[in-house]
Amino acid sequence: MILTRGALVGMGLLLCTVWTCCLYGQEQGRSVVFKAVTEAAGIEFTHTFGDSEMSSILEATGPGCALLDFDSDGHIDLYLVNGNRVAGIHAAAESTDGDRPTNKLFRNNGDGTFSDVTQSAGVGDTGYGMGAVAADYNNDGHIDLYVCNYGRNRLYRNNGDGTFSELAEHAGVVCPEWSVHAAFFDYDRDGLLDLYVGNYLDFDPEYRIFFGPEGFPGPLAYAGVPDRLFRNNGDGTFSDRTKAAGLWMPDGRAMSVTTCDFDHDGDGDVFVANDAMENYLFANDGKGSFTNVAFEIGVALGTFGEATSSMGPTFADIDNDEDFDLFIPDMGYCCLYRNDGILFTEITTLAGISEVCGQYTSWAGAVFDYDNDGFRDIFISNGDAHHTYAEEDLLLRNRRDGTFEDVSLQSGAYFQHTEYIGRGAAVGDFDNDGDQDLFVVNVNGPAILLRNDGGNAANWIRLRTVGTQGNRDGIGARIKVVAGGLTQVAEVRSGSNYLSQDDMRPFFGLADHTVVDLIEVEWPSGARQRLEGVAAKQTLVLTEPSAIAEPVQVPTPGGVSHEANGRTE
Repeated sequence: MILTRGALVGMGLLLCTVWTCCLYGQEQGRSVVFKAVTEAAGIEFTHTFGDSEMSSILEATGPGCALLDFDSDGHIDLYLVNGNRVAGIHAAAESTDGDRPTNKLFRNNGDGTFSDVTQSAGVGDTGYGMGAVAADYNNDGHIDLYVCNYGRNRLYRNNGDGTFSELAEHAGVVCPEWSVHAAFFDYDRDGLLDLYVGNYLDFDPEYRIFFGPEGFPGPLAYAGVPDRLFRNNGDGTFSDRTKAAGLWMPDGRAMSVTTCDFDHDGDGDVFVANDAMENYLFANDGKGSFTNVAFEIGVALGTFGEATSSMGPTFADIDNDEDFDLFIPDMGYCCLYRNDGILFTEITTLAGISEVCGQYTSWAGAVFDYDNDGFRDIFISNGDAHHTYAEEDLLLRNRRDGTFEDVSLQSGAYFQHTEYIGRGAAVGDFDNDGDQDLFVVNVNGPAILLRNDGGNAANWIRLRTVGTQGNRDGIGARIKVVAGGLTQVAEVRSGSNYLSQDDMRPFFGLADHTVVDLIEVEWPSGARQRLEGVAAKQTLVLTEPSAIAEPVQVPTPGGVSHEANGRTE
């Protein structure tokens, strides 16, 4: 091929633009640090697994957490799941309820601090907790809470006055199996949020035949159990539709679940990360039935074709090509699957992730843009699976060329700590300052709030969806944001990551762009919304239109709610 001088000049300009963009991103990424502010924020929480030594797979599995704005004040609150003492497994299990550890709800005061409102809110469950998710399941404008336990699950209906009522038995979602995680989504698009519950295994505390160095029997020592799909009846109750929907998998060992319209056909699909066996990806046919296509499209097995111990799955557009890729931490090298439209391609080694993660046991994989450069990065929590051996957590920065670099050691003193045994994690902007913070929960140890310092030097926009035709939270809405040369997509969802839930408000880093050229929203009802010329550094509250057509809306103070730095304007 012969290149003309004009072509060479054009290529030079292009390379110059790319190089300038890369330099901007590198400088911005290196100026961001995460500072542990847990004590200053007033968050006092230490997880317990019920004993002094880890001696069973039950003790090794939890905990998770959920981010939710339970009082609708625009500030993200925090629900933390705790373990406990179980009769027949732990000493002192006969202690009174008043002495037993509980889950905790911390209210965000809006000034960088939190208040423990567990008792007044009535959500201090004393069960053996695993994970939690939140969503407005009854469309009354108040976000509710579902807690997964070894034992009875809990459904806390938000009463709208700062209190909750526990209604799991009335609603029919107690669940007979050992539940670890769940996700709310509207699988039949009737405007009501349904509930998928991931169940782990048939744990027998008396079974003690195992390979000695592991300390206790692993997952394959126990039989699997089926997950459950509960359909929302619209009257405060749910019906078990697992078998009718084609989801009955009695040998499953779910570690975490999430939902995503991965094939962009308008309905929510379900991904289940299983332990020591193949993963499931249930494609929704839009008629009430699902088909497991994990093997068919390439996300069933790990990096080397093995049935790995998958942990917390996250769908996100890693490469900004307008489809959802999939990241799954595990006990090996972790797995990054690139969505190529029809099939997924496993690219973990090519992306530079395997060589970093191979020495760790990874659990949560939060995919988010920590430096607001318009490309999503990855946080990974680590910790031994069989012993109380700590491992440092990781932060991998997206280099925007299909690869990631380990920036942990330059991103704050927290990443040099080796006393934490990581499990769940969640992402959200706790202080509403325009960059995303991290919350990490550790097994048999303290929870850690990591404040992002410096990410908001670049521009951003956050969206909050309010459904009118479909579910109130807008769960399942697909959002496209275009700013200059950046094009990003996100989806509103509840359950995500390992046993946890991120802030449901989609957040987009905009690099140095001060204006969003285009925002497109595809609502689960089929309604479409289009906004142009939107200023950066604000939160837009988008209300679902009633029409199926695509109305063009220009944001005005009277039409769109603007929240800048936590203040409603």
